[in-house]
Amino acid sequence: MINHFCKKPLWECSALLADVATGRRPAELVIRDAKLVNVCTHEILEHTDVAVHSGRIALVGDASHCIGDETLVIDAAGKYLTPGLLDGHIHVESSMLSMMEYAKSVIPHGTVGIYYDPHEICNVLGQKGVELMEADGDRTPLKAMLTLPSCVPAVPGFEDSGSEVQAADIAAAIDRKSVVGLGEMMNFVGINNSVPATHAITGETLKAGKIVTGHYSIPETGSGLNAYISSGVRCCHESTRAEDALAKMRLGMYAMLREGSAWHDLKEVVKSITEHKIDSRFAVMISDDTHPFTLLEYGHLDHIIRRAIQEGVDPVTAVQMVTINCAQCFQMDHELGSVTPGKCADFLLVEDLENFRVNEVFIDGELVAKDGKMLLEMPAAEYPDWAMNTMHIGEEITEETFRIPTDKQDTAKVRVMEIIPARVSDYEREITLQVKDGALWSDTRQDVLKAFVFERHNATGKHGVGFVKGFGIENGAMASTVAHDAHNLLVIGTNDADMALAANTLIECGGGMCAVQNGKVLGCVPLPLAGLMNPLSAEEMSEKVEGLTNAWNTIGCDIVSPFMTMALIPLACLPELRLTDRGLVDCTTFRFVPLEIEE
Repeated sequence: MINHFCKKPLWECSALLADVATGRRPAELVIRDAKLVNVCTHEILEHTDVAVHSGRIALVGDASHCIGDETLVIDAAGKYLTPGLLDGHIHVESSMLSMMEYAKSVIPHGTVGIYYDPHEICNVLGQKGVELMEADGDRTPLKAMLTLPSCVPAVPGFEDSGSEVQAADIAAAIDRKSVVGLGEMMNFVGINNSVPATHAITGETLKAGKIVTGHYSIPETGSGLNAYISSGVRCCHESTRAEDALAKMRLGMYAMLREGSAWHDLKEVVKSITEHKIDSRFAVMISDDTHPFTLLEYGHLDHIIRRAIQEGVDPVTAVQMVTINCAQCFQMDHELGSVTPGKCADFLLVEDLENFRVNEVFIDGELVAKDGKMLLEMPAAEYPDWAMNTMHIGEEITEETFRIPTDKQDTAKVRVMEIIPARVSDYEREITLQVKDGALWSDTRQDVLKAFVFERHNATGKHGVGFVKGFGIENGAMASTVAHDAHNLLVIGTNDADMALAANTLIECGGGMCAVQNGKVLGCVPLPLAGLMNPLSAEEMSEKVEGLTNAWNTIGCDIVSPFMTMALIPLACLPELRLTDRGLVDCTTFRFVPLEIEE
C-alpha cells in the first residue's frame, strides 16, 4: 500500500533520515527522555529519545548526536511516548460534525488518523458527497484515509436512497490518493451467494491491491463466515459476542472491537482476548459512530483504550489495538502505527498510561495539540447549496398520513421491531393490537409505537409503515433524517398529530432530529448538511444534542443514545426485522413481509 498521508514520501527523504540518524545532519525535532511504548515488541523502554526530520522518524534511542543549533528539543521528562492512534472504522457523519470540526475534536485526544467510510453522505448525495468530505479532510492535519462506500443502498432492492454505487464507480475512484480500500461490505448475502455485481465491487478493490473492509452481522461462524472471508474481506466490526470475534481472528480476519456512543460491544467482545489468552495481533478497537457529547465528555480512541484497560486488557496491548494492529490491517504498518525509524512522526506524549491522558499530539513531527486543545488554525469550510438542501419529500405530510387502516374488526396481530438498547440488533415480535375506527394505533401500555419511513431524496411519495417497541415513550413523537443507511425521513410516535409536527419540523429545517409532545417541539438538532451534519463546533452541537436528550427524557425515554438506536430502525442489513420506505424487511431471510399476521 503506497502511503500518501505523510509529509514526504520515504524515497524523497531517506538520505536525509540516514544523515540525521548518523549525526551528519541535525534533526528538526528531538524528544528526550521518554518511556517508549514499543508496540512492535510489547515493552516499555525507559529513557528513550526520538529524532525527527522531514515529518519522519530518523532515530529511536540516544539522540544526543542528532541535536544541532536549530533543533527543537522537547524534554518528555519521563512521559510515555506512544504511536498516534488510528481508528480503523468510523462514519464521520454519525458525529453530526463536518470533517473539519470532527478533526478538531479527535486530534487533541490522540487520534492522528482515521479509516473512514462516508457511505452516509454517499446515500444522500452520491459521489459528490464523498468528494465533499474528502476535500474537507484535506484541509485538516488529520490523516483522513478513505474507504470507498460499497453498499449504496445498503441492501439493493429493499430501500430507496439518493444514489447507487456500482463496480464502475469503485473502478473510477479506487486509485485516488486518499483511497486506501473499500468501505464495509454490508451485503454479505450477495458475497456468500456469489452475486456477480457484489463480487465485482470487491473485485475492483482487490485488483487495485487495496483492502476490503467488512460487515458480517449474523452469529454464524461456520461455512458462511468462511465464505465471506475467502472472498477477500479483511476485517469486520460487527461482532457482538466474544465467540464471533474469536472465530474471525482464528480465520485470519481482523476483528474490530466496537465501543461507540450507543454500541457498547467492547465489554463482551474483548473477552475473546482476556478469557482465551490468545495473541491479540488480529484485534483492532474502533468507534464506528461517536456523538459530540461523547467526544467532549469522554474522548475518542483514548476513551476506548481506558475502557479496554477497565475490562482487563494490558495497557500496552490496548495501545497496540489502536496503532500497529490497525496499520497492519490496512497493510500500512511500513509507514504508520509504530514509533520506529522511517515511519511517519505521528506520536503522543502521555503522562499516565493506565488512565491514558494525552498531553501532546504530534502529526508528521509537528505539535498540533496540547493539553486537550488544538494548536493549529484551520480554514473555515463553506458548503454548496446542493449539499445544504436535501429534503425532497413527495407528499404533504398531515395527521391523516399516519393512519394505518385495517380490515380486522376488534384486534389484529402485527409484526413489531423490538429494539435492544446499546446494541445494533433487534427482535421480531408478534403483538396483538386493538382496532379502532378501522385502523391500527400505537399502544403505550405495551410500549408499541407507530413507525413511518418517508423517501426524501427523489420526491417519490413512497413511505413504509410498521411498529416499534422498547423506547418507553408515553406521549409524543420523534423524527430523524439520520436513518441508516438510506437516510430517509424516519418518524415514530404515540399519536398522529405529534408525528406530523415532528416530520414537518425536519422538512422545514433541512433535516436533523427532533422530539415533540402535545403539539410543541421540545428539542431539535438541525442537520442541514445532507440532513446528516452541521458545520457548527462540537461544543455547540453537543449543547443541541443535550437539549434533544432532555426532550427524549421528557417524553419517557431514558435509554443510552436513543436517537442512535432509533436511526437503525431502517437498516435492512441488520437482524431481525427492519422498516424501510418500501416496507417491512425480514433481515434473516431478506424478504419483504406484511405488517399484519394472518391467523
